[in-house]
Amino acid sequence: MSEFKMPALGADMEAGTLLEWLIKPGQRVKRGDIVAVVDTEKAAVDVEIWMDGVVERLLIEPGIRVPVGTVLALIRTGTEAAAAMPAPPQAAPGRATPKAAPAPVVPAAPMAPVAARPAQGAEPQAAPGQHRVSPLARRMARDLGVDLARVAGTGPAGTVTHTDVERAAADIRAAAAPAGSGATPQAGAERLRASPLARRRAKELGVDLARVPGTGAGAAITQADVERAATAPKAPRAPMTAQQRSVAMRRAIAQAMARSKREIPHYYLGLEIKLDRALAWLERENAARSIVERVLYSVLLVKAVALSAREVPDMNGFWVNDGFQASAAVHVGMAISLRGGGLVAPALHDADRKSPVELMRELKDLVARTRAGSLRSSELSDPSITITNLGEQGVDTVFGIIFPPQVALVGFGRVSERRSIQASLSADHRASDGHRGALFLAAIDRRLQAPETL
Repeated sequence: MSEFKMPALGADMEAGTLLEWLIKPGQRVKRGDIVAVVDTEKAAVDVEIWMDGVVERLLIEPGIRVPVGTVLALIRTGTEAAAAMPAPPQAAPGRATPKAAPAPVVPAAPMAPVAARPAQGAEPQAAPGQHRVSPLARRMARDLGVDLARVAGTGPAGTVTHTDVERAAADIRAAAAPAGSGATPQAGAERLRASPLARRRAKELGVDLARVPGTGAGAAITQADVERAATAPKAPRAPMTAQQRSVAMRRAIAQAMARSKREIPHYYLGLEIKLDRALAWLERENAARSIVERVLYSVLLVKAVALSAREVPDMNGFWVNDGFQASAAVHVGMAISLRGGGLVAPALHDADRKSPVELMRELKDLVARTRAGSLRSSELSDPSITITNLGEQGVDTVFGIIFPPQVALVGFGRVSERRSIQASLSADHRASDGHRGALFLAAIDRRLQAPETL
């Protein structure tokens, strides 16, 4: 069984809200399929799956905000996937085969199920008098005065568990409360009963005991009640306004960049690169193209960086688990400003293997989808090196902050009247040094002097 987890959709993402599942239990999925939509503080993102298999269970309900790395679903892979849909079991003589119910979406933290009799028309899990009951459940039922024949078991094979008994006892107390009182058995400070351990645990977890239904003897609140309340799914957050999203985005960016500066030993290098040959070559190439097919000089910068990253792999990869991991692919992250403020840096995949024309087409599409809030999770989670280009804003030089866990960021300023550009490198001193960084900038310069090879 494989775990499908909440991905990190950018260096500044710590949590995301699941907006929608696009799959269901029993469905077969393949690598690259869009299976969910997740809301970050920057945009709603189509999340892709990174494995082939069959969906076993969905563990998080839409509307729940969970940290990066939280398991969202279980996926059967390999031989498990082949056996994911077994043949229906043979019915015993004289007994009907129970109908399989569709697997439900399970909340982030399982809550105790509400004990109730099976719905009219539903087939019971066991005939009266034939209940399977755990020893602890029998003891609790006797102490709480619960009739086990009226409790629907939710354990394996319909076994009645102690949680089922606790919930049934709570239902009985609620039904016995005076009509119209609006009070639960434990409402009111003078009637609030909680064990010392439960009070201490509530204080540790920040749980309001007045909002916790007690399932202990005499409606006392137990430690289990407190922990269940602490892990219960929270109500879905209301959608953020544009202003709230902008503020949240800037806060998230600031936190990520502060962590980057605090944890990554940056070093900086700069180089002026002459663009005479590149611009002259581009003018000749564009003369034969329609206006909509023309290539911008910034695409030549992207291709030069991508090829140089392949040549000097120290700049293309990630610092994880106290070590550098070079990336086999060159996915160039492009820092793109958003109309409401803030920025994101989605990837142009395999930029070293594509022509300037292909990169131009993909860059236009990427910018449009970024500003429309329609990105895919792979575009945000796997850039191996990032470019920030502030030339359009008239900036001469920019020394950027590295997007962790990447180890390098390249900055470009405006093209000067001398038809040159200032290129800068921000690099992680744990993964490389100034000598390797200088070779990298020199490689970018060399490739831009031979634009026909890009």
